[in-house]
Amino acid sequence: MYDLIIIGAGPAGITAAIYAARKRMNFLVIAKDVGGQAALSADVENYTGYQYVTGFELAKKFEEHMREFKIEVRDGEEVVEVKKKGEVIDVRTGRGAYESRALIIATGARPRTLNVPGEREFKNRGVTYCATCDAPLFADMDVAVIGGGNSALDATLQLMKIADKIYLININPSFRGDEVMIEKVKASDKVTILYSTKTLEVLGDKMVTGLRAEREGKQEILNVRGVFIEIGYIPNSDFVAGLVERNERGEIVVDDRNRTNIPGIFAAGDVTSVPQKQIIVAAGEGAKAALGAYEYLAKLRQR
Repeated sequence: MYDLIIIGAGPAGITAAIYAARKRMNFLVIAKDVGGQAALSADVENYTGYQYVTGFELAKKFEEHMREFKIEVRDGEEVVEVKKKGEVIDVRTGRGAYESRALIIATGARPRTLNVPGEREFKNRGVTYCATCDAPLFADMDVAVIGGGNSALDATLQLMKIADKIYLININPSFRGDEVMIEKVKASDKVTILYSTKTLEVLGDKMVTGLRAEREGKQEILNVRGVFIEIGYIPNSDFVAGLVERNERGEIVVDDRNRTNIPGIFAAGDVTSVPQKQIIVAAGEGAKAALGAYEYLAKLRQR
């Protein structure tokens, strides 16, 4: 029986683990992978204390800090079910079952798919959802980036160093990302921005050969070898559907202390309804969740 189980080891989960360790709690971290989406970011210029750091380097720093506390981490395990019986929380993975008095869900989010013909067929054959992982494979090629937020802008900035030409396809008439990133993208002669443009189909044979898009009522084919889909993320909350309250986007609803509607169950980071999906926000939310869990457990002991 643990005091606390933390599900997830991205910025929110790792920070929660560090705070739990400092409070001398008896706890366990269960993570499908360590680092989370932070490890997939390229240039991080807005994390306090670092004027510039790559997402991979920052994620490594997080992990090193966590490992210093000799924390018990079940890496490579995915939680499939959570139940609460009285004051005991039952957490089941593909490998076993664990029990705790409190729980922090920090499972982050996964890339959202475009759901157009050819996307599934050419996944990993030119269609990708991770510029940090796959951009080097498209050196000196023409590619397309689909999206209008920070994810798409970040992917474009990475590809500007590698690809020959980038079509940035935004279904909206303007961007929703950081102005600094927008300015850098607009200043590049490698980037062609297509506003109010809808992606209709990914074309190819064995690999991607093009993309069909529609703009101002007219269709056109862009001859690209790579398609980077960067249209946001879906919260990894399916395993607690029916247990905790979620909003229409599938995000776990939390209050200002990271409490869910179920006593003893907390949530932090991109899986929650907190609107700002930023590394620094997720880390702060993880700290709040751990402190909230500590207070909850203290009250339980006083009963």
